Amino acid sequence: MTALQKSAVCVLGTGLIGGSVLRAAATAGYRSWGYNRSAAGAEAARADGFDVGTDIRPVLRRAADEDAVVVVGVPMPALDAVLSDIGLLAPECVLTDVISVKTPVLATVRKHELGARFVGGHPMAGTAESGWAASGADLFTGAVWALGVDPGTHAESWERVARLALDSGAVIAPVIAEEHDRAVARISHLPHVLAEALAVAGAAGGDLALGLAAGSFRDGTRVAGTAPELVRAICEPNATALLDALDDALRLLGDARDTLATDGTLGALIDAGYSERNRYDTLERWDITDIRPGDHDWHERLRAAGQRGGVIRQLN
Repeated sequence: MTALQKSAVCVLGTGLIGGSVLRAAATAGYRSWGYNRSAAGAEAARADGFDVGTDIRPVLRRAADEDAVVVVGVPMPALDAVLSDIGLLAPECVLTDVISVKTPVLATVRKHELGARFVGGHPMAGTAESGWAASGADLFTGAVWALGVDPGTHAESWERVARLALDSGAVIAPVIAEEHDRAVARISHLPHVLAEALAVAGAAGGDLALGLAAGSFRDGTRVAGTAPELVRAICEPNATALLDALDDALRLLGDARDTLATDGTLGALIDAGYSERNRYDTLERWDITDIRPGDHDWHERLRAAGQRGGVIRQLN
């Protein structure tokens, strides 16, 4: 397959993220189809003109016939069953995922002996809504798409998945599974937990408090509007890294509480928070242009570049 040719794409699970991958792939000119367990979700996708079925077997047989990139977009609890079907029906296909944790996914993929052509993925985009109706072809425009460069990742498979991410409008941040999970525990999973806590603490003030609530409460609790079962599926598989992040957050809050009780100030937290938010706002991502998949030590070189904030915007 040349760089100008596009893979076929088969998406398993057409909710917010998987559905957006399907839409973006179709918009970019890929032959694309999918599977969704929910009949209502599949019907909604078909009503919008997309080929989405509720029987995974013919969907995967077509993927095998057309050498498609198979994108797994099901929640973590459903992964084992879906990988079992892939192993039976499309074991030679390039395989990727859009699940929010990577270490448990990689372990499950290897358990099913599908690691040879697997490339872990996680588009860093989303909304508090879920399901096909919330998906959009432009969800990934300008977003960062974390893409695994774990040892053993096949160069040609990685390049095919990378092209799909780029064609979906994203930029690529190369990362290994363990480091990805530690990072997203702090910038994705911890915010979910804090948003839930803020929603509960704010509502404890009664209808008056909720009636007075404005932008800071609305923005701070936005992701608390995500369906509880989805939040659990996102956060709980990353328990070890999330516990570390929660411990740090509790320490910071505890210190602020102690200084407020002792001398009526919030201590160092306010200045430190302002400084780190400004660091986020002004972070400059630089382009990785001198490392090609398949080069000597390409996994480690891309990993190191990603750690320093490098991203890939195009493939040569």
